[in-house]
Amino acid sequence: MSLNQAEVLRVAARGDGVTADGRHVPLAAPGDTVREDGSVVPGPHHQQPPCKHFPECGGCQLQHLDDAAWSRFIVDRVAGALAAQGLKAEIREPMLSPPNTRRRATLHAERRGRQILMGFTEQNSHKLINLEECWILAPELFALVAPLRGLLAALLPGTRRVNVHLAQADQGPDVLIDGMEAEGLAAAEALTAFASRHKLARLSLDEGLGPTARWEPDPVTVTLGGVPVPLPAGNFLQATPEGEAALVAAMREAVGEARTIADLFAGLGTFTFALPHARVYAAEAARDSILSLKAAAGLAQRAVFADHRDLFRRPVSRADLGNFDAVVLDPPRAGAREQVAELADSRTPVIAYISCNPSTFARDAEILSEGGYTLDWVQPVGQFRWSTHVELAARFTRQG
Repeated sequence: MSLNQAEVLRVAARGDGVTADGRHVPLAAPGDTVREDGSVVPGPHHQQPPCKHFPECGGCQLQHLDDAAWSRFIVDRVAGALAAQGLKAEIREPMLSPPNTRRRATLHAERRGRQILMGFTEQNSHKLINLEECWILAPELFALVAPLRGLLAALLPGTRRVNVHLAQADQGPDVLIDGMEAEGLAAAEALTAFASRHKLARLSLDEGLGPTARWEPDPVTVTLGGVPVPLPAGNFLQATPEGEAALVAAMREAVGEARTIADLFAGLGTFTFALPHARVYAAEAARDSILSLKAAAGLAQRAVFADHRDLFRRPVSRADLGNFDAVVLDPPRAGAREQVAELADSRTPVIAYISCNPSTFARDAEILSEGGYTLDWVQPVGQFRWSTHVELAARFTRQG
């Protein structure tokens, strides 16, 4: 390598390659060479991006990395976040979801003359990419993109932009269109005909007052831990089946043979229902989610106590936490500072922490460490294919 060239050593948090002298190079992979004029010579970990919309489309940031480089990026993100808090732990090899496995996504749609554009937005922009192909969405969901353009062409007025939430339920695709009104007999018939023709599980509209199902021939469910759970329109699901399985497996390993478990920020019960042999206290602030969890647990005759509870305003106390053999914690991106403060003072032997944000996870991990917990290991999960978004599961234990 000449003096006028530099090697890319790693990929920064936002996806740029970084050289030894600190230069940030867009769309560069570890092992690439950067010439003096800024051009990039691909190295052994630089792959040809498969999608025609990359890099403009905001759905992916890292399609130019092979799996080895993407895995290293994920590990570096976790290690860097822990190091910023003065922490170290065993970081395992990431579990990566394959292409075309995303079972939920939010697309955007707007009218441009007679044409309906529909897709993700560009990186750092509100401009829409009109998807002609997608290498992350499950085929069953991508197959709806072109037909939905046709439906919206007949119903979407003016230049309004709407959100189209897609999810794969047990009964088929679940579609929620957010921000569009459809009044009158003709619109109702168009929605019904579309849903029937494309075998949707449900078609809902949110005109500003919450989702309303306009087509739902059978109650829509998603199976979690072998239990069919009612799925509210637009509700959170783990993004891929493979990602969910990886997080559930790590959680089960963490809690081991615990018989009484608190599942905090339980959602619909992804982790609650993965614990069939334990008595579970499940707490969740979203009313629709906790009601679905409670109904499903009752029908399945699971030993679950479901509690509608805002854990930011009313965290479970350290005294109550001491009644559990293990705690499962799966907070939103902001982390769980208030709940973690109670955990740090508790006598709970084991904590399984599921996170979608390495930075807030590391902040919470430092609080737990100061309280006497040991961070045993971290299992990273690359659930959002070719994305800078990193998820993980981790185990904390308290001795004595």
